[in-house]
Amino acid sequence: QLQASGGGLVQTGASVRLSCAASDPTFSSYAMGWFRQAPGKEREFVTTISRGGKVTYYAASVKGRFTVSRDNVANTLYLQMNSLKPEDTAVYYCAARETVTGAVYYTRHDYQYWGQGTQVTVSS
Repeated sequence: QLQASGGGLVQTGASVRLSCAASDPTFSSYAMGWFRQAPGKEREFVTTISRGGKVTYYAASVKGRFTVSRDNVANTLYLQMNSLKPEDTAVYYCAARETVTGAVYYTRHDYQYWGQGTQVTVSS
């Protein structure tokens, strides 16, 4: 089970850190990802991180502003979002895919488990 938290209403240029707590003690066996879905739009890829945390990849729209990280002791995934823009407004979802490699995954169909989502609203 994945539990996302940390969203809220912020102003343009602000920072927010999202967390995704996993109940599975084998959290380190999963590659993780963040996706987001704005009203009327499809769910889109934001970022992914390998099971060991050494490999990350970002969507072009967030690269340089967002940072993904994980704590495999605390079984928690993070998304630090800086310089937020109104177009970042969306429900943010964390996702997990069990893997035995250090690979990362970019499409929603690659992921087996999803959190419930947390709303981030950026006002202009």
